[in-house]
Amino acid sequence: MKRESLISRIAFFCNKVLALLTFLAYILPFLAPNLFPFLSVLTLLLPLFLVLNAAFFIIWLLQLKRKMLLSGVVLLIGITFLGKLYRFKDAKLEAEPDDFTLMSYNVRLFNKYEWLPNKNVPSDISDVIQDYNPDILCLQEFTPNEDVRLRNFPYKKIYLKGDKNKYGQAIFSKFEIVNTGKIVFPNSTNNVIFADIVKKEDTIRVYSMHLQSVKISTDIHEKLDENKSKFIFKRISEAFKQQQQQSELIKDHYASCSYPKIICGDMNNSAFSYVYSNIKGEMTDAFQQAGQGFGESYNFKYYPARIDYVFVEDAFIVKEFITDNQVKLSDHFPVFTRLKKIESVATNPLKK
Repeated sequence: MKRESLISRIAFFCNKVLALLTFLAYILPFLAPNLFPFLSVLTLLLPLFLVLNAAFFIIWLLQLKRKMLLSGVVLLIGITFLGKLYRFKDAKLEAEPDDFTLMSYNVRLFNKYEWLPNKNVPSDISDVIQDYNPDILCLQEFTPNEDVRLRNFPYKKIYLKGDKNKYGQAIFSKFEIVNTGKIVFPNSTNNVIFADIVKKEDTIRVYSMHLQSVKISTDIHEKLDENKSKFIFKRISEAFKQQQQQSELIKDHYASCSYPKIICGDMNNSAFSYVYSNIKGEMTDAFQQAGQGFGESYNFKYYPARIDYVFVEDAFIVKEFITDNQVKLSDHFPVFTRLKKIESVATNPLKK
């Protein structure tokens, strides 16, 4: 019997370690981050784990080796995760008069501190919003700016904090807003705002969320020594624990609302996380219903980070979902969805 080469043995050892890490990442979305905060970081790497497992599967398959079964089983078990990672294009559903559209966008304070070498970011973002012309617009990291033109929305809810430099969130709507509110997160500058919006006979509650940031640099060329790496992992772990608490506050709040609900915004976490599962619950992820490709919503070089979401209840059909990664006016990309209300769950509170 021919002895296996050293390279093949090392490769299969790496394959086994990868399989173990992937299984851990599969389990972690069902475990609260405060139980294993350090391990929870693995959920951010799950897309990479899946790609590497696929590579190992192909390598062993081409060599006709039974070793391919290890990564094959890993991929088979995680088949439900693959739909969260990548989606092939479906036929677009036909637009109808009763449809309405929603856009969510973290605008990064309209480049107030000049992270981008572009003086026209506020007006350029205004042009993007005008081109998409959404019926409902949710903006995270919003700040007042005289160059921002949002005149098509007669109704709005803006929540700002800070004395000199005001920032926060905003919901703009072409439909009447009859009630608004916010969810304040303890020990955090992040929050959630909501608006009850009347569309014809129905009232819809729209939540705009901005969860705790993990504050990872988008510059992959930044030098990372051992101490800095440990600091980053610790910071991510702490952020995940905060996000867990924030997700529970959101879930408790929307559970008491009888209106059909839409939750959108910047979750600052992946679709493989406990936080994602907790907030989404039984709702539909609009990307999984009508998106395309990786759906990356955060401008992180060479890694398709999807951290901005639109979740809808069963009262809505998702007809279209777009993540516009050509719009590079923030560290996030805008997400846009076309929806149709399919049943009257709650009536207009203004009607007798």
